[in-house]
Amino acid sequence: MDIFYGIPSSVPSTTKDLETTGGEIGVKEVRELLNYDKVLCLGEVMNFKDLIDDKTSKINNIINYVKYNKKNMPLEGHCPKIEGVDLSLYLCSGVNGDHTQQTVKSLDEKIRNGMFIEVQHKSMTKENINYLIENNLYEHFCLATDDVMADKLIYGHLNKLVIEAMNLGMSPENAIYVSTYTPARRMGLLDRGSIAPGKIADFILISNLEEFKIDEVYKNGEELYSSSNGLKKEYFNNKTTIKKEFYNSIKLGKITKEDLLVRVPSNFTNNVTCRTMKVYENTTFTKECEKTLKIYNQILQWENNDCALIAVFERYGKNKNVSFGLVEGSILKEGAVATTWAHDHHNLMVMGNNVDDMVLAVNKVISLEGGYVVSNEGNILASLSLPIGGIISDEPIEILGENLSKVRSAMKDLGYNHMNEIMSFSTLSLPVSPALKITDKGLIDVMENKIVPLFKN
Repeated sequence: MDIFYGIPSSVPSTTKDLETTGGEIGVKEVRELLNYDKVLCLGEVMNFKDLIDDKTSKINNIINYVKYNKKNMPLEGHCPKIEGVDLSLYLCSGVNGDHTQQTVKSLDEKIRNGMFIEVQHKSMTKENINYLIENNLYEHFCLATDDVMADKLIYGHLNKLVIEAMNLGMSPENAIYVSTYTPARRMGLLDRGSIAPGKIADFILISNLEEFKIDEVYKNGEELYSSSNGLKKEYFNNKTTIKKEFYNSIKLGKITKEDLLVRVPSNFTNNVTCRTMKVYENTTFTKECEKTLKIYNQILQWENNDCALIAVFERYGKNKNVSFGLVEGSILKEGAVATTWAHDHHNLMVMGNNVDDMVLAVNKVISLEGGYVVSNEGNILASLSLPIGGIISDEPIEILGENLSKVRSAMKDLGYNHMNEIMSFSTLSLPVSPALKITDKGLIDVMENKIVPLFKN
């Protein structure tokens, strides 16, 4: 593979007022990163409220710097459920690509307004693909992978999307075209994307088009894999070493049950109406709902009420923030799950149906120096370690994939019902993905870009 990079444009994804992150990327960092040859684009611009409401905001300063110094560099976007005038303002900033979840309506509006669409698997519905085929829009989109989990990656990647596109009615030629040529052109990689004189000779030979069975892989014209001989091992012996400073990033002591007490202000007595995040099984969006719960000694009595408690612990040692929320819908019905792979602030997040299992899961994640843990009835059911920055594994993909598969299975066994349980849980902390999410600063109303209280007056 050749690996290229996009500069993260939104670190934090919103602002320091709404979330605590381990670091920040501003104009100074962008200026330095633009000097790297393998940087191809500005990565997904997520904080659309600051983008369209404040011309002097950090994200506008970043965009303006890139536009002035790299005139043809693609500016990638993240704009779910943004439409009408807001979408026009978003596009006017120069951000003209989007990879978020689409509908026929959003595809139509975005493409009509000049936006390039990167179609993820979750957007590959029959309706969406039919719309793209029937309107001959192959120049305006590509197929794109995003957040492919390790337990799925070992079975395939972009090739799986090509097969899915063909199964949904796209011709093999066009499915391959929007997986090679259009994305190469979008990123300015004019030296590849097609098999032609003068192009880099990266290509595959397949023996079964419908199954997309890959028989041989060539890189720079040299065969590196064949189905009969396997990989040429001499090309894969180099092991990258990670600096020690990227380990030991969890600056958080072990917690107790006391740390998970949800204290209710004194102006509420007996009962209180709470905001809840409702999770649906086919999307990473949530819906804001509400539930009335009892109070005892000014402590919220949330257990045994058909909802789970979610908590976020600031883990960088900056302010010791802890925030609470309530979750309902297609989630765990018992036990707990905890992780530091919590987009995009990556603080330590836990959700559970009882305090004991939540404490157990959190403390196991801390002992792993980051990771994913599922617990129930006082036992650890599954875990994986992510010791590099609390978000990256240093294990071979076979081991990581096996451990992640066990985590996923444990979540399913405890009632989590979702098309992607891992992404569903990990994006409950993403304050740019509608509609109600949580950070260490509290519950975030995503569309209004502001903190809202758990308790409603």
